[in-house]
This record gives sequence, structure tokens and C-alpha cells, in this order.
Amino acid sequence: MTTVQTRILAIGRNAEIMTVMQRLLNAPEDWSGEAVTTDEAAFEALKEEEFDIVLLCAGISEAEEIVLRERLSSLAPAAIITRHYGGGSGLLRNEIQFLLENKGFSATREK
Repeated sequence: MTTVQTRILAIGRNAEIMTVMQRLLNAPEDWSGEAVTTDEAAFEALKEEEFDIVLLCAGISEAEEIVLRERLSSLAPAAIITRHYGGGSGLLRNEIQFLLENKGFSATREK
């Protein structure tokens, strides 16, 4: 059996934080992640690849979030879209696991 990777897109405004997110999202072998700093880059990523989770990270205002969620939902209706407030890699792992389990599938899905 082959483990399927959980695909995660992270959107935030701080380039340094998103560089760290890129590394964290690709560290576990069962994750595949992309971190971007602009809405346009996020929209392009969603047009090219299907993501399981979209994280809205540091620097996105509440007003931006409302508009962004609407557009993201139309581009990726099956994706879980959630606000990510930061924390260490262990907290991120637990957050992703919780989101997947509550969506009805496990982070260790198998083909």
C-alpha cells in the first residue's frame, strides 16, 4: 500500500514566516505543502493542484479573510479552509491531524 500525501496550501503575508511554513509543510513524508504570500499565487496554485487544506496565516486581515475564503471556496470546494495562528511544528502537526479527522479521513490515508 502507498500512503497518500496530504496536500496543504498556506497563505500569509510575511515572507520569512512563509519560508518556515514551506519547510514545515514538507518535512513529514505524508505531507506536501506550498507556502505563498499573495492571493494571486494562491489562486494559481489551486488551479494547478488539488489541496486538502488551505491555511490562512499571519498578516491576513479579517476583511481580507472574508473575500479570500469566498474565492478559495469556489476554486477548491472540497478543501478545508482554516485560520492558522502559528506555533511549533508539533502544534501544526496536531492541527492538521485534527482537521483531517474531523473532515472524515485520517492523515495516514492509504490507496
